[in-house]
Amino acid sequence: MANRMILNETSYFGAGAVSAVVDEAKKRAFSKILVVTDPDLLKFGVTDKVTKLLTEAGLPFDVFSNVKANPTVACVKDGVEVFKKAAADSIVAVGGGSAMDTAKAIGIIVNNPEFADVVSLEGVADTKNPCVPIIAVPTTAGTAAEVTINYVITDEEKKRKFVCVDPHDIPIVAVVDSDMMSTMPKGLTAATGMDALTHAIEGYTTLAAWELTDMLHLKAIEIIGRSLRKAVANDPEGREGMALGQYVAGMGFSNVGLGVVHGMAHPLGAFYDTPHGIANAVLLPYVMEYNAEYTGDKFKYIAEAMGVDTSGMDQQAYRKAAVDAVRQLSKDVGIPEKLREIGVKEEDLQALSESAFADVCTGGNPRPCTVESILEIYKKAF
Repeated sequence: MANRMILNETSYFGAGAVSAVVDEAKKRAFSKILVVTDPDLLKFGVTDKVTKLLTEAGLPFDVFSNVKANPTVACVKDGVEVFKKAAADSIVAVGGGSAMDTAKAIGIIVNNPEFADVVSLEGVADTKNPCVPIIAVPTTAGTAAEVTINYVITDEEKKRKFVCVDPHDIPIVAVVDSDMMSTMPKGLTAATGMDALTHAIEGYTTLAAWELTDMLHLKAIEIIGRSLRKAVANDPEGREGMALGQYVAGMGFSNVGLGVVHGMAHPLGAFYDTPHGIANAVLLPYVMEYNAEYTGDKFKYIAEAMGVDTSGMDQQAYRKAAVDAVRQLSKDVGIPEKLREIGVKEEDLQALSESAFADVCTGGNPRPCTVESILEIYKKAF
């Protein structure tokens, strides 16, 4: 079996790296850029950190800011029309996963118009052409959408999220600048950080994991474990660590997939518009407990990466230690412990379980799942 790795063509890291947007746009001879962002980032001046650079460099651009927290089919279609009307040839995505996912979908459809029906991109779509060139500038430290071949769109009509997996959608350039993340409030920092930790742990234990991705995921767990509390406190060192840690996790999971935490989190976003990171954070310890017997000695290394001394621990003890460390980190950064605390309704658990079982991420889980077993996890987490 051949293991495939797909990463960005070019990536920049560190405070002040955002200036590379201009250099890359000029080098690639972009003639008209569509800046894809969300209304809050526009309102609070975060997007301005990029658009001012474009203006000063004389690079023409339009702005599409109609991006929702869980981007919808309608949002993508609007973005495609704005791109065409602007006569753009490139995209600069400024934002969290929602802005970058929207940009990916727009870029794919523009260059593959046979997939204008956004829902047709679900799963592994047979697109023929790379998407419009995208420079991705993340403003959150969590989704790693700037380095992944995945994006997630919400079908509001059917109250479901669907995952698209396409090597043609990866941004050509990622600019990971912790200064762009410095205005994130504590709650968003915590939620996106726990999303990154979920990526790392699920990527490490997923069925397709192998030596190279194991290395990336363990390092990501270590960086996130030591950085997230500091980042929530808005410590620059913590911000810098989370910016890197979430990217390293993305390098791994983008190439091997995830598991049932994400399979169960996606329906929560579709049903209740639950922030994705919070959904993952609440569910992660419960799914880890469900998976523990199917992970060999990997929980030992997760525990150690989280700062636990496992000396003298037997298998049962280090597995519990790994779960406890994750649960404690989540608690320390202010994440609720139960689904009922974030608005989930008990009467919806059956429908949520059916949707989670059908999710593309669930198939990568190390322990086989059924609708019934997923329902039991939801009930424990409720």
